[in-house]
Amino acid sequence: MFLTLPTLLTWARIVAIPLIVGVFYLDLAPAHQNLIATALFIVVALTDWLDGYLARKLNQTSSFGAFLDPVADKLMVCSALLVLLKLQRVDAFVALVIIGREITISALREWMAQIGASRSVAVHMVGKLKTTVQMVAIPFLLFDGRLFGLIPTRPWGTWLIYAAVVLTIWSMAYYLQKALPEIRAKAR
Repeated sequence: MFLTLPTLLTWARIVAIPLIVGVFYLDLAPAHQNLIATALFIVVALTDWLDGYLARKLNQTSSFGAFLDPVADKLMVCSALLVLLKLQRVDAFVALVIIGREITISALREWMAQIGASRSVAVHMVGKLKTTVQMVAIPFLLFDGRLFGLIPTRPWGTWLIYAAVVLTIWSMAYYLQKALPEIRAKAR
């Protein structure tokens, strides 16, 4: 299951991360860097949907794919946030909350799996909504211009990334609350 088409698409997302980051180190005009990084991010983000669809359609779901997919998402989002932080398009607070939540929930899921309670922290709709809002906000912030000459992307991206922060905190609280009974039971 390491080399199925869905898994290869997930690996491609991971491999694309240095390309998205590397664009900002090329000797290009900032507008060109922004456009290329945005286009790459959008294409790569769309493969997240595609790999899941193909895994179900081709009956190629696997535990490895289920592990790798969220890792690719987290790496992509965290690397994009660090680029945006360096470019001063997001606050350190935003990056800290989102990256901190990813680390916390990943550790929580690992621990819950070790104690046989992974179902209590299974992916929930609020987590999916958080990811969707992040995946929309980040390209707006990467582009940092006027979309179709009309829509200023930075204000929209900023609004969306703060909405993602709210959803990030909400989803973290949700998962922690779901895990709390197991945590209390194992702490005794």
